[in-house]
Amino acid sequence: MNETAKTFDEIVNNRRSIRIFDTEHQLDEGVVKRSIERAILAPNSSNLQLWEFYRIKSDEAKNAVVPICLNQNAAKTASELVVFVSRPDLWRKRIKANVENLKKTGLKRETITGGSPFDYYEKMLPQLYNTDLPLIRDFAKKIVLLSKGNKPFVQEVMSKDVPVIAQKSVALAAQTFMLSIKAEGYDSCPMEGYDSKKMKKYLKLPAKAEINMVVGVGKGKPEGRYGDRFRIPNEEVIFEL
Repeated sequence: MNETAKTFDEIVNNRRSIRIFDTEHQLDEGVVKRSIERAILAPNSSNLQLWEFYRIKSDEAKNAVVPICLNQNAAKTASELVVFVSRPDLWRKRIKANVENLKKTGLKRETITGGSPFDYYEKMLPQLYNTDLPLIRDFAKKIVLLSKGNKPFVQEVMSKDVPVIAQKSVALAAQTFMLSIKAEGYDSCPMEGYDSKKMKKYLKLPAKAEINMVVGVGKGKPEGRYGDRFRIPNEEVIFEL
């Protein structure tokens, strides 16, 4: 194991969900800023980056968000909270950004080995992400799937699958963020205990936006670690074929 791997191993092993933070500690704002910027580098589906990150920094914002997070300790004592949001509704804007980036590279529109990336963004992805008239679109997709017979084909292409795809990418960003926070010498706690409707209303999010998770950040206190880490034995979850 090289030194980089050893450092990463230490970060992963030391990261714990800390539910009580030191409210007297002054958090370096750069820690959260750098960690969000690293989170943006996380892998995501088709590089559409269908995510947004909301830093809850001010006392006013925290006073509004903590009750929405059910007044749990990880929210009440956090120096900052970051709300991770999926935005599948932004697919048109993100496709356009990717196409513009392809143009800047000087890549030609002609089909290349493996298919044209322009066709992928301009033809294939709109068929997946456009969820207008879902019943009609899903019926047409089912016909296409049936025509594939027993050939391997991506099955998760229905309207209901689009939000799930976006949420997966946001979760990857959240994990990158939490590992970065640990690398910076601080602690975090991901929370699913919140009122999603009130959170969306407070953040003024559109209907199709979804809250992925809320992460509390701060200097963890020893009592904020609720017990020793427990994991199911590896042989019950790791399989080799």
